[in-house]
Amino acid sequence: MQPIPIADPADPRLEPYRDIRERDLVGRRGRFVAEGEVVLRVLARSPRHRTESVLVDERRLAKLQPLLAGLPSDTPVYAASQAAIDAVAGFHLHRGVLAIGIRAPEPSARALLAGKTDGAVLALFGISNHDNMGGLFRNAAAFGADAVLLDPGCCDPFYRKAIRVSVGHVLTVPFARLGADEDPLALLRGAGFEPLALTPAAATTLADLRRPAKAALLLGTEGEGLPRRLIDGSTGVAIPMAPGVDSLNVAVTAGVVLHHLRFAARAAGPQ
Repeated sequence: MQPIPIADPADPRLEPYRDIRERDLVGRRGRFVAEGEVVLRVLARSPRHRTESVLVDERRLAKLQPLLAGLPSDTPVYAASQAAIDAVAGFHLHRGVLAIGIRAPEPSARALLAGKTDGAVLALFGISNHDNMGGLFRNAAAFGADAVLLDPGCCDPFYRKAIRVSVGHVLTVPFARLGADEDPLALLRGAGFEPLALTPAAATTLADLRRPAKAALLLGTEGEGLPRRLIDGSTGVAIPMAPGVDSLNVAVTAGVVLHHLRFAARAAGPQ
């Protein structure tokens, strides 16, 4: 790997990196931006997603040499000044490392769930905040969730900020998007998962929950929460809180419940 020095921010080879924030909003047609050394390390190890190119602050080349040397030999690595990188990106990029990745094809939700014999998955509904999406994927990875399902109202996990907040785990945790006409409860039950709807009004508290062999945690957007039809068709689970507090951030909720299922909850007996 021989870095390619670039002095001119208008160099056409840097086009994929131009005006990152604006282009994040309109999508990248099968590509995504990986920001920072931590995320680049995850991308470089990914067996599913490919690194198309890398843009590095020239002052960081020596430190990053071992990581960059592990990329395929035909991966372009562009080196530029911090000022040039900022001019291309459209904002100050203090991490000094960007990469363009190519997304692997996403499986269908049905295919993703097929063959899983135990464990837990997250099923997300209307999650539109990229920080929350990144946090949810980070928690899924931390506590061993097998997969994440997204309804059509969820934002794209491959948005740059979501990948960064997930510390790269958007690239490691398998996920699929539900079709507009798919019934998530029927799909989950058909694959043997018990839907658990997180809602403050549930009669069953998390401490009393017996761990199903295959659990699907249903989480909705903050404020509105889950649609009523999903709550009514699932086992409701509540997390008791101190007086005057009635809810948690959705990513925090996922972390609390996944930790409980993995390390604290007793397994449910035969039905």
